[in-house]
Amino acid sequence: RFNVRFYLIAMVFLVFDIEIIFLYPWAVTFPNISQDWSESIVWLGRILFFVFTTVVAYVYGYRKGVFRFD
Repeated sequence: RFNVRFYLIAMVFLVFDIEIIFLYPWAVTFPNISQDWSESIVWLGRILFFVFTTVVAYVYGYRKGVFRFD
Protein backbone atom coordinates (compact mmCIF):
# COMPACT_ATOMS: atom_id res chain seq x y z
CA ARG A 1 0.00 0.00 0.00
CA PHE A 2 1.07 3.51 -0.75
CA ASN A 3 0.44 6.64 1.25
CA VAL A 4 -2.20 8.95 -0.23
CA ARG A 5 0.44 11.69 -0.31
CA PHE A 6 2.16 9.93 -3.22
CA TYR A 7 -1.02 10.15 -5.27
CA LEU A 8 -1.48 13.81 -4.40
CA ILE A 9 2.07 14.60 -5.51
CA ALA A 10 1.42 12.74 -8.76
CA MET A 11 -1.78 14.69 -9.39
CA VAL A 12 -0.09 18.02 -8.72
CA PHE A 13 2.72 17.05 -11.09
CA LEU A 14 0.20 16.15 -13.80
CA VAL A 15 -1.62 19.45 -13.40
CA PHE A 16 1.60 21.43 -13.78
CA ASP A 17 2.72 19.22 -16.67
CA ILE A 18 -0.54 19.75 -18.55
CA GLU A 19 -0.26 23.45 -17.80
CA ILE A 20 3.09 23.61 -19.59
CA ILE A 21 1.64 21.72 -22.56
CA PHE A 22 -1.00 24.43 -22.94
CA LEU A 23 1.34 27.34 -22.22
CA TYR A 24 3.87 26.43 -24.90
CA PRO A 25 1.60 26.85 -27.96
CA TRP A 26 0.22 30.06 -26.50
CA ALA A 27 3.71 31.47 -26.05
CA VAL A 28 4.70 30.48 -29.59
CA THR A 29 1.66 32.09 -31.21
CA PHE A 30 1.59 35.18 -28.99
CA PRO A 31 3.83 37.33 -31.24
CA ASN A 32 1.61 36.50 -34.25
CA ILE A 33 -1.70 37.57 -32.69
CA SER A 34 -3.35 40.31 -34.70
CA GLN A 35 -4.04 43.66 -33.14
CA ASP A 36 -7.78 42.97 -33.18
CA TRP A 37 -9.20 43.63 -29.71
CA SER A 38 -11.65 40.70 -29.62
CA GLU A 39 -9.03 38.12 -30.61
CA SER A 40 -6.62 39.46 -27.99
CA ILE A 41 -9.28 39.15 -25.28
CA VAL A 42 -9.98 35.53 -26.26
CA TRP A 43 -6.28 34.64 -26.03
CA LEU A 44 -5.95 36.45 -22.71
CA GLY A 45 -8.98 34.60 -21.36
CA ARG A 46 -7.50 31.26 -22.36
CA ILE A 47 -4.19 31.89 -20.66
CA LEU A 48 -5.82 33.26 -17.52
CA PHE A 49 -8.01 30.16 -17.31
CA PHE A 50 -5.02 27.84 -17.34
CA VAL A 51 -3.02 29.99 -14.92
CA PHE A 52 -6.05 30.00 -12.61
CA THR A 53 -6.27 26.19 -12.71
CA THR A 54 -2.60 26.00 -11.78
CA VAL A 55 -3.08 28.31 -8.82
CA VAL A 56 -6.11 26.30 -7.65
CA ALA A 57 -4.13 23.05 -7.89
CA TYR A 58 -1.22 24.57 -5.99
CA VAL A 59 -3.46 25.87 -3.21
CA TYR A 60 -5.21 22.50 -2.98
CA GLY A 61 -1.91 20.68 -2.71
CA TYR A 62 -0.60 23.14 -0.15
CA ARG A 63 -3.68 22.74 2.04
CA LYS A 64 -3.46 18.96 1.81
CA GLY A 65 0.19 19.09 2.91
CA VAL A 66 1.65 17.72 -0.30
CA PHE A 67 4.63 20.05 -0.14
CA ARG A 68 5.58 19.14 3.44
CA PHE A 69 8.22 16.41 3.43
CA ASP A 70 8.43 15.49 7.09
